[in-house]
Amino acid sequence: MNTDSPEPATQPGMAERAIDTAIDVSRTFGEVTGGLHAAVDRLTAAIEEARKPGRPLATVAAITREAPLTSLLIAFLLGAAIARRR
Repeated sequence: MNTDSPEPATQPGMAERAIDTAIDVSRTFGEVTGGLHAAVDRLTAAIEEARKPGRPLATVAAITREAPLTSLLIAFLLGAAIARRR
């Protein structure tokens, strides 16, 4: 008998596969979290830009402060019109 022969390759056990799966899920979760963080940063920057004086969001905010009930009625009518089209 030759004792120097290499042992046959063994398949990974259930624990090794579970660890590999957990590592893959962790990496995927990290990638998703990074993507969401980047999207939130872009959205925050866009909102800050739109809130500058003279921009659309600043105008809407000013109108809403001046006439809140009128603004609410207009928003409701726009929502109803959009909902009817769908």
